[in-house]
Formats: sequence, structure tokens, C-alpha cells
Amino acid sequence: MSEGMAPDVAAQERADLLRERLKERIYASLTLLAVLVGLAQGGHPSHVGAAASVTVTALGLWLATLVADLQAHPVVHGRFPRLPEIRHTLFTTSPLLTSAIGPLLLTGLSALGVMKLTTALWISVGSEVAALAAWGFTGGRRVGAGLLGSLISAALNAVIGVGVVSVKLLAGH
Repeated sequence: MSEGMAPDVAAQERADLLRERLKERIYASLTLLAVLVGLAQGGHPSHVGAAASVTVTALGLWLATLVADLQAHPVVHGRFPRLPEIRHTLFTTSPLLTSAIGPLLLTGLSALGVMKLTTALWISVGSEVAALAAWGFTGGRRVGAGLLGSLISAALNAVIGVGVVSVKLLAGH
């Protein structure tokens, strides 16, 4: 490889890393949507119960991803992951944990009396759907789809989020 290609390779590696992190964040958003809707429609959840559910969901997703990666690595590579590979996995999967921050902050505000807990949970649902739409819009802009194409991409992503919410509402608890 020539020296002129190194920046392109580094840029591609960085883009792949960001893609992996964003994929995990989007996956966490979709999963959290179902949990948040369940809590919001579940009657009278407590602040501690809601915070625990959100935390355990994020932690469970993260641990499941780590276990899956650690199990897949020896099968594919014929060896256990080395420390840099483990660090890479921890870094790329961390958005699974950070996805809980918004709902936890809103639950905390509710515990302080700023709003009712169900309001905080529904705002969290709306925030997750809005985040999906924002990623769709950003993706549309990045691929050069123009304003209309980006808005359509945002709307489609929001429809996916609303679809998750709808399925959860139709299924009940």
C-alpha cells in the first residue's frame, strides 16, 4: 500500500467504527421503545421500578452483545479476542448503555416532581422516535438525497419507531 492510501484507509476504519456505534445506538433505541411503552401503559410504575427497568434493559442488551461477540470471535478467527479487540468491542457497544441516559434523566426529573412519571416515559418514547427520525434525516443528507429525500428518510425512520410503539400498544403488556 502506498503512503497516499493511508489516510483513506484510516478514514474508512473511522467510518466503520462510527457505523458500528450508531448501529448499536439505533438497536438500543428500538428496544428501549418497547420497554418505555410497556412502562408508560402499564398503569402505575414507580420511579425506582421504571429506572431499574430502563437500566436493566440497557445493561442486558450490552451484556448480550458482549457475550455474542466473545462467542463469535473464536469461531470466526480461531482464537480468543486479544485486548485491543476487547477494547474495540467495549467501545463500539457502549451506546447500548448510553441509550438509557435520556429516559433515566426524565425519570429523575419526574421523581423530583417536575412532571408525572407517565409523562416522562411518553416524552422518552417521543425522544427515541425523534432520534430515529434525526438519524434518518442525517443519513439522507450524507448520501446527497437533498432536503426532500432526507425528510422522506426521516419520516420512514420515524414510521419504524412508531411501528414498534404500535406493536407494543396492540400487544398490551
